[in-house]
Amino acid sequence: MDETEFWEIVDRTREAAEGDPEEHAELLVERLAQLDPDSVLDFARHFESRYNRAYTWDLWGAAWVLLDGASDDAFDYFRCWLIGQGREVFEGAVHDPDRLAELLDDFDEDIDGDGEELGYAADEAYEQLTGVVAPDLGIPLQAEEPEGTPLDFENEAVLAERFPRLWDRFRP
Repeated sequence: MDETEFWEIVDRTREAAEGDPEEHAELLVERLAQLDPDSVLDFARHFESRYNRAYTWDLWGAAWVLLDGASDDAFDYFRCWLIGQGREVFEGAVHDPDRLAELLDDFDEDIDGDGEELGYAADEAYEQLTGVVAPDLGIPLQAEEPEGTPLDFENEAVLAERFPRLWDRFRP
């Protein structure tokens, strides 16, 4: 599976779910379960490499603004959700997290921003297909610390300065 196929599967299942992250995860599992096990592992590698790539202080800060706070787990689930938003949103956010203010049509912190189940979709599909847990993907593990310069998430002035468009749009 190449990168284009990966994003096509993400996009088609998200569109069919009409933006509902839980429904998106269910549809993604169903779609992946139609593939052969090696293709599911390829999908998992694409997902995991993007998940690791999104492990940056700036994206964590953007998640903090959007979610009005983001613990370690919340940021993990946010990165899964971000991948689920498709290539344009994901790449734009990784390049410049403040662009999420333009890239997102709407954002409801009670529904959006939590794609935990998306992170398990490939594992679930692989297990359905094979009856066993997916093997190690053979890609580098996530770094111990996010990339970039740490931010003081508790300081609203720092967040407003670093993410002016997000702050203006999503914070009162």
